[in-house]
Amino acid sequence: MGYPKDILATRSVLKPGLYAVIPPEGLVNNVVPGIEGCRVSIVASPKMGASFVQYVVEAEKGGGTAAPFGREEGIETFIYIIEGEGSLAAGGETYTAAAGSYLFSPAGEGLEFRSAGAAGMKALLYKQRYIPLKGFAARRVYGNVNDLSYRIYDGMENVFIKDLLPIEIGFDMNMHILSFAPGGCHPFVETHVQEHGAYILEGEGCYLLDNEWRMIKQNDFVFFGPYVTQAAYGVGRTNFTYIYSKDCQRDVAL
Repeated sequence: MGYPKDILATRSVLKPGLYAVIPPEGLVNNVVPGIEGCRVSIVASPKMGASFVQYVVEAEKGGGTAAPFGREEGIETFIYIIEGEGSLAAGGETYTAAAGSYLFSPAGEGLEFRSAGAAGMKALLYKQRYIPLKGFAARRVYGNVNDLSYRIYDGMENVFIKDLLPIEIGFDMNMHILSFAPGGCHPFVETHVQEHGAYILEGEGCYLLDNEWRMIKQNDFVFFGPYVTQAAYGVGRTNFTYIYSKDCQRDVAL
């Protein structure tokens, strides 16, 4: 990488258990057994206060999993393709990986991925522990966000949302894409028990995090801890769009 071009500085902010803003300039490579030919950055984990683990993966041509990712008992997994092409697999089934493709695998099944394009493949990888609910279960889900229609978010015609996973009680998590037209915003400042891991897909936004306004832009990762005050405005000339995780449909254990 060589010498820096200027005095070292960063937009990164980390407040364990509360929130984190991690720009791409600060990411480092982590060696993760079972993933080869990839640059893997772990951007969220229990070490920062998250109950999940999230990764940004840049796979060279032919790079991917050498063994199923997240096949441990009780662990559910998810992958989203930001750019590039290749293949995804789970439960003995193989699926096409293209920009916008995603795959959710229920607890204990694990998933695999492989980059095929000359330019490589960039993906988000995610895992968390499944909370069982008697009489219900999650199931494998494959799709592409480009095949999903946006719906109006909370009655506001300049904010849009897509649900990537079914709104079914067997699922204890979801992945959403939220998009703000320039000037769009949340209808109120949120404070809730759920936590999020968000990756910015396009545009720029001004985000309220724990009563501090932070400027966020494409390729940033943001972690939101439970009960952290949060709200956003879309700024700039394009939509401010991000994909984010949400734990849901379960009570809090004591």
